[in-house]
Amino acid sequence: MYKLYFAPGAASLVVHWLLIELDLPHKLVQLDFASKEHKTPEYLAINPNGVVPTLIIDGKPMFEAAAMVVLLADGKPEAGLAPAIGTFERGQYYQWMFHLANTLQPPFRMWWYPHEAAGEANSEAAKEAARVKIESVFANLDAHLAANGPHLLGEKLSAADFMLVMLMRWSRGMPKTALDYPHLAQLAGLLRARPSWKALYAAEALEEWA
Repeated sequence: MYKLYFAPGAASLVVHWLLIELDLPHKLVQLDFASKEHKTPEYLAINPNGVVPTLIIDGKPMFEAAAMVVLLADGKPEAGLAPAIGTFERGQYYQWMFHLANTLQPPFRMWWYPHEAAGEANSEAAKEAARVKIESVFANLDAHLAANGPHLLGEKLSAADFMLVMLMRWSRGMPKTALDYPHLAQLAGLLRARPSWKALYAAEALEEWA
């Protein structure tokens, strides 16, 4: 039994989604960001970063959503969401997981919290820089899917696609969203048609971008 500390729509979403997709027994613990439950001493003891998700596995805590996604996909190889270890396709899978976690996810945080890195006086400039970066990454991903899609690994669905669609969802309030890119929109359509997406939305009481 896994235990997932989450907040609706946050980075925990992809982990929750994979738990549902892979039909893995799990318990959910929702944290209230408004009351800063993620900053309490009790929570910081299991995740010193004070963010979600935290996944408890056999009583031991793990953080970093992308790492959890890889672990969960590997734990149920019969689902086929991760290429075999040692293959070139496995290298491509790692490439996209690292790219999404290192190149696309960070500018989203700057978009939402530009004052953290730049200070209040430079918030608008930081937010604009984040927008430009996000749109650049989306354009490159769309071009890749146009040439190699419909998934990041071609015809084969992988856990990396779930990670990408979560990050695409985060763009819904931006001037240019992920769905404005035709091949990204196609990928989103494929994954949002899965029963696990509908179950995820019901479990997290989400409505937007359904």
